[in-house]
Amino acid sequence: MDISRRQVLWAGGALSTAALLTGCSGDGDSSSDAANAGGKPRKGGTLRVGALGRASAITRDPHGTQTNESDYLIIALLYDTLTAPGAKKNTTPRLAASWKSSEDLKTWRFTIAKGAKFHDGTPVTADDVVWSLRRLRGTPSGASRLPGIKAENIKAEGDDTVVLVSDYANAELPLLMRLTTFVLKKGTKDKELGKAPGTGPFKLDWFRSGNARLVRNADWHGGEVYLDAIEVKIFESPQAMSNALIAGQIDLASNVGSVAARTAKKRKDIQIVRRPDDMAMPIVMRTADGPFADPKVREALRLAVDRKAMVDQVLSGYGSVGNDILGTGDPAYDEKIPQRGRDLAKAKSLLKEADFDTSKTYRLLTTEDVPGLAESATLFASQVREAGVKVEVVKQESATFWDKTWLKGDLYTTYWGTNDSVIFLASKTMVSESAQNEAALKSKELDAAYREAIGGKDAAARAEALGELQKIEHDASGYLLWGVAEGIDLAAAPVHGLPELPGYGRVQLESAWLAR
Repeated sequence: MDISRRQVLWAGGALSTAALLTGCSGDGDSSSDAANAGGKPRKGGTLRVGALGRASAITRDPHGTQTNESDYLIIALLYDTLTAPGAKKNTTPRLAASWKSSEDLKTWRFTIAKGAKFHDGTPVTADDVVWSLRRLRGTPSGASRLPGIKAENIKAEGDDTVVLVSDYANAELPLLMRLTTFVLKKGTKDKELGKAPGTGPFKLDWFRSGNARLVRNADWHGGEVYLDAIEVKIFESPQAMSNALIAGQIDLASNVGSVAARTAKKRKDIQIVRRPDDMAMPIVMRTADGPFADPKVREALRLAVDRKAMVDQVLSGYGSVGNDILGTGDPAYDEKIPQRGRDLAKAKSLLKEADFDTSKTYRLLTTEDVPGLAESATLFASQVREAGVKVEVVKQESATFWDKTWLKGDLYTTYWGTNDSVIFLASKTMVSESAQNEAALKSKELDAAYREAIGGKDAAARAEALGELQKIEHDASGYLLWGVAEGIDLAAAPVHGLPELPGYGRVQLESAWLAR
């Protein structure tokens, strides 16, 4: 599992309009209107943030494996990506002030924001960005992180412009770069990771066993930062984190889950911040081989699920029913595709047609990485039993799961904090060339629809192709997306200006402030 895949939080968006092809500038919309709640924002104070993580899984590498929410939160505040998600535009500037493509959509030029500096005061140059992107491209999943871009095709043009040349036309490259393009100083050594200066709104004061203190970067190019500091505390369970909030030990419980929200609902001293379409929690069925390779079997399992019951019981109602298409928060999500419902009779009939062996017990592998994930597996197993399919839920420790099950298992749970872009998730998880093809799907039809959706010069043709891609995903992929969880933060009353964007947007705390 890498940073582009898990609780990274962000990305996505609809197919770009013609404006994106000619350039882009900031819209300043990375946080919610809550920034104005409680009066005029005040400077000062330390925000104490709780985030999920395990001490055994700590990492400091911005381009490396990220299993802890706490690690990603720290990294996202210390380092800037080139682009970021926005509310008014799906893709908004971060370290890159603007971008522009060639007419054939293969060559893109990203211009670095004026005044951008590293925390040690040195200016950010195109050479730093090129070095960082090439380092990113060299990771095991680098091809998925920078789709269509080879390392040798990332070059500097002067001091402030980076040129990327794609192997194929790609109108969506800025969108696809939103999650992982953290910039380090050229030549940063591996042993310096975690301590190396970034360009983000906060600087590192100290880091100890997954806990950290970050202080305001007064020279941040992105605008005013209100807080003096953010202290991040690592918690192994949502319950422990919510208890710490109630006890006044932290001010913000980040991504704490629906159970905690339900508990806090009656308390007037706690704010509940809800982010719709925040986290997709699908069950993955391997398509290449094994017991679920037959499309009829996969369709049977999809029909055996009571999706509303899953949302009500697993998410306590803090979520929405899924339709087996990732990216439900995308404005281009196709609501016209018929919602798949429960049909046990048809499910049994399809299993019989596929000659599926109902005498066997099949293992469903899961983790407890995020609230509700293991619970969803247990309820799924109970529901499909009514169609004659026996499933044993096996919980694995996080490191074992991502090492031995993810991308390899026949039947397992997964989750994506990025859920606002159909095209982003397809590029990462479904196209044949993806290094993160979770269900081992090989579909010429889906690949063709994807290329047309990102590469056509005509916006209408791209939109039509995106619709076709969603139909293929709905009918033939290895995903059973029963529901989408809302992102839930719990905050003490004095906390204001918290972001309400899903995914990566929710760790952008530079606009947060304290009314005390």
